[in-house]
Amino acid sequence: MKDYANADPAELEQDIKTTGFFRNKAKNIRTCCRKLVELYHSEVPRTMAELTYLDGVGRKTANVVLGNAFNINVGIVVDTHVARLSARLGLTNEESPEKIEQELVKLVPQAQWTLFSHWLIWHGRRRCVARNPDCPNCEIKKLCPRIGVSKEISART
Repeated sequence: MKDYANADPAELEQDIKTTGFFRNKAKNIRTCCRKLVELYHSEVPRTMAELTYLDGVGRKTANVVLGNAFNINVGIVVDTHVARLSARLGLTNEESPEKIEQELVKLVPQAQWTLFSHWLIWHGRRRCVARNPDCPNCEIKKLCPRIGVSKEISART
């Protein structure tokens, strides 16, 4: 962690260049690691408030860390797949990740929040892709209202 906190900005930028927005990410990585070293003695904190205080860490990242590293379900990770499938499945009409999360936590038992995110992300990547969902082979097609799916795609099933 100290190595990242003290990393040469240009070298770190080069190392993460392929991720996009690499200059801002490199700055956030260095600042985040400095805070982790100075404020938390190089330990990753275990609360939403402490994690989101770190540079570059929002609710989505904090939920990933808490759920996967510490098995603490504070919220539901809402990435593009979770947002898209939540709408397609009729679970929410909301568009902002924060509001989608607020809707989903009412529907899913807290013990399953981390897994639920993984299930939707997996389904969104492998079966229910944005432009061409594989409705004929979908494992949950009987449950899906196919909101936003074109009539041509829905007709294939």
